[in-house]
Amino acid sequence: MPRPVLLAVDDDPDVLRAVERDLRKHYSDRYRVMSSDSGPGALDILTRLSQRSEPVALLLADHRMPRMTGIEFLTEAIRKYPDVRRVLLTAYADTEAAIGAINLVKLDHYLLKPWDPPDQNLYPVLDDLLDQWSSSYRPPFEGIRVIGTRWSAGCYALREFLARNHIPYQWLDVESADAKTALAASANPHAALPVVILPDGTVMTDPTQTELADRVGLRTHADSNFFDLVIVGGGPAGLAAAVYGASEGLKTVIVEQEAPGGQAGLSSRIENYLGFPSGLSGADLARRAVAQARRFGAEILAPQQVTRLRVDGPYRTVTLADGCELSCHAMVIATGVQWRKLDVPGIDRLQGAGVYYGAGSTEALSCNNEDVYIVGGANSAGQAAMNFSRYARSVVMLVRGESLAATMSQYLINDIAQTPNIRIECGSQVVAVHGENQLEAISVSCLRSGAVEKVPANSLFVFIGAEPRTDWLDGFVQRDARGFVLTGPDVMREHERPAGWTLNRDPFLLETSVPGVFAVGDVRHGSVKRVASGVGEGSIAIQFVHGHLAKV
Repeated sequence: MPRPVLLAVDDDPDVLRAVERDLRKHYSDRYRVMSSDSGPGALDILTRLSQRSEPVALLLADHRMPRMTGIEFLTEAIRKYPDVRRVLLTAYADTEAAIGAINLVKLDHYLLKPWDPPDQNLYPVLDDLLDQWSSSYRPPFEGIRVIGTRWSAGCYALREFLARNHIPYQWLDVESADAKTALAASANPHAALPVVILPDGTVMTDPTQTELADRVGLRTHADSNFFDLVIVGGGPAGLAAAVYGASEGLKTVIVEQEAPGGQAGLSSRIENYLGFPSGLSGADLARRAVAQARRFGAEILAPQQVTRLRVDGPYRTVTLADGCELSCHAMVIATGVQWRKLDVPGIDRLQGAGVYYGAGSTEALSCNNEDVYIVGGANSAGQAAMNFSRYARSVVMLVRGESLAATMSQYLINDIAQTPNIRIECGSQVVAVHGENQLEAISVSCLRSGAVEKVPANSLFVFIGAEPRTDWLDGFVQRDARGFVLTGPDVMREHERPAGWTLNRDPFLLETSVPGVFAVGDVRHGSVKRVASGVGEGSIAIQFVHGHLAKV
């Protein structure tokens, strides 16, 4: 397997030598450093590398070059290597052009010349970009293989589970030659689908997510049964609470029902998160946050589910789906929300077989050259539309409202308007889905005229609001009529403390009706449904946890 290439492009010989020198000094043990003194010359190098199927991880191109500018070079280069990381080398006077390139070529970063000292101004930037590239790069595969059909709900659930937990796998359609060869070589060539073949040759037939998690090394059991802090939910809010809690010395564990990252982890692109001018994917955010939490010593149990909460004096105890119990002094509820179901005829039968809730990250490539329909008009729907537009022939957004302005951020509205294969159908809704074993068509109603049109469709992605996962709190923690958890002033009724409140103080800002139990993020009544808001609440909650622990 050849080492991935780092390609530097600059028409100034002195600058080009400096770039090569610094790259080789820091990266020559892992990457192959190549260079060119012009854009056309660099494109010739990329063509040869592409013909040999050699990976390219990073492009560093000077902006002001004769014959072809750096931005023009990157525009052509990403057609050969669409996932390569892109850095523009600029002078101070060219920073406006570099900022414009963030949208034009999805520039990852721009560096001002000179960048001395490289240990401070060059390597941290490139290390981060190469880490992102490595996490998504898939070399010739030797790992887990999943065999099944695209239209199987069970196959979809397994693929989505592996993808959300950042476990590399290869998907093989059962009708493909590779799948038939793999099944013939297995001990059970006629096994019921889906089939998972592990690297050691072990064949698993239609495994549950828990069974697969145990075999691939995910943790579903804690090392201890007592913690300072138990966090239920591993989305941005829960991960932030874990990072701050563990970094401040609290023995911390996260219990996550599906995969760290929560609903935000499925987002194809988050472009308004502070500190990331070119945006980052939800998977990238989740991966970074998980690594950070683990670095500080937090345990993460996933997939694992909390089914019950009880209070024993100063202790809070949760019961897990496998019957085990975890006790703690303080607890943070960060379970987020789940997509609200679309209530139309035929939809339950086709979920996972053409109908999907959320971004459907594993389905994007499968929708190549197809017509994709998206129901919803909020940011999550817009981000999904932008992602699918890279592969689909067309993306049709079905929006109940008269426009996107009331529900979607302006930057996304602008991006969608500039994407020719995305079409917005306002004042419309899906009233039925059709198909036996897979989605074949949908019926769309025009809210103005009442007319209904039946159109062919293979993929329908639904983003129509969210509901909290709080049934397990019934009878223990106060919630509003929709199930969102009440906190702080909202748990006070006519300035009286909630029933069962045993402390001589009012609830803290993020504290629920149970002392020492806090709620953060989307699950909390009145929260702002944004990633940054959830992260902020998760970090702030630790201050109140310390305040509670000081009086325990």
